[in-house]
Amino acid sequence: MSGIDRSLANGEVATVAGVCAGRAVIITGAGQGLGRAHALEFARQGARLVLNDVGPAAQAVADEIVAAGGQAVASIGDVSDWEYSAALVQTAVENFGRLDTLVNNAGINRDRMLVTMSEQEWDLVLKVNLKGHFAPLRHAADHWRGLSKAGTPVAARVVNTSSGAGLLGSVGQGNYAAAKAGIAVLTQIAAVEFARYGITVNAIAPSARTPMTEAVFAEAMAKPDTGFDAMDPANVSPLVAWLGSDGSAGVTGRVFEVAGGEVSLADGWRHGLAATKDSRWEATELGDVVTDLIARSEPPAPVYGA
Repeated sequence: MSGIDRSLANGEVATVAGVCAGRAVIITGAGQGLGRAHALEFARQGARLVLNDVGPAAQAVADEIVAAGGQAVASIGDVSDWEYSAALVQTAVENFGRLDTLVNNAGINRDRMLVTMSEQEWDLVLKVNLKGHFAPLRHAADHWRGLSKAGTPVAARVVNTSSGAGLLGSVGQGNYAAAKAGIAVLTQIAAVEFARYGITVNAIAPSARTPMTEAVFAEAMAKPDTGFDAMDPANVSPLVAWLGSDGSAGVTGRVFEVAGGEVSLADGWRHGLAATKDSRWEATELGDVVTDLIARSEPPAPVYGA
C-alpha cells in the first residue's frame, strides 16, 4: 500500500496544514494511474477536487476520497471538447465557489512507427493530449483573467503533463512525442502570457507505471520484489501538489522531470554556437560551416529507443 493510500485509510485526510488546504482543484484524467495518484495526494493536502475522466472511474476515485472525509466531485467528459472544458471550469466554481488549480493530466497513446501510422492515430493523439490540455487551460485562464480584471487577487496554478518522449523524442511514438513536445512549449508561452493575471504555469515529465506505460515498457515498469518502488505513480504526485499550491508562486514556465525519488529541472532548446559573416552565405560554403558547428557543440541527448 502506498503512502497516499495509507493517508486516506480510516478516514484520515489532510488538516489545515496541507499545502493545498482550501484550494479548489481540477484534475483531468483522474480515474486511474497518475491522475488517481494526484487526486489522492491533493486530497491529503486539503484540496477540494473536481475529478475528470471519460468514464466512471473518476466517480470511484471521488467516492473514495469522500468516504475518507475529503471533498471531491466527478465530472465525466472529453477534455478536448471545447464546450465540455468550459463546463468543467464552471463545475469547480459551482461546487466550491472558486477554482485555484488546474492539473492537465488526461492523455492517450497510439504507438506506431511513423511509416505505418494512420491519419486517425495521429489526429486522435494530438486531439486528446494537446487540445485536451489547451481547452481546459484556455477556459480556466479566461475565468482567472476575469477575476483579475475585476480587482480580485488571483493565485492560480496550472500543472501540465509533458513527457520524456516530448523532451527527447521516442521511437515508435511520433504522434505522442509531438503532442507532449507541444505541451512543453505551450507551458512556456502560457506562463509568459498569463503572468499578469496571477497565474503560474508549469509542467512535469513523469516516469511511472501507468496503464499506458505498462503496455509499452512492461519489463522496465515491473514492480521490484523488495524495497522502494521507483515506478509507483504516487512518487510523482507530491511535486504536482506543491506546484499547485500557494507556495509555488515564484515558479513558472518550468518543466520538471520526476521519477521515483528524483526531481530534475529539464533544460530545453537554447541558442547554440553560431557562425557569422557580414554577407549572405553561399550554399557551397555551408557544408564546412555546419560540420564545424557540429564538431564544436555538445551532442544532443539521444532519442528514446534509438
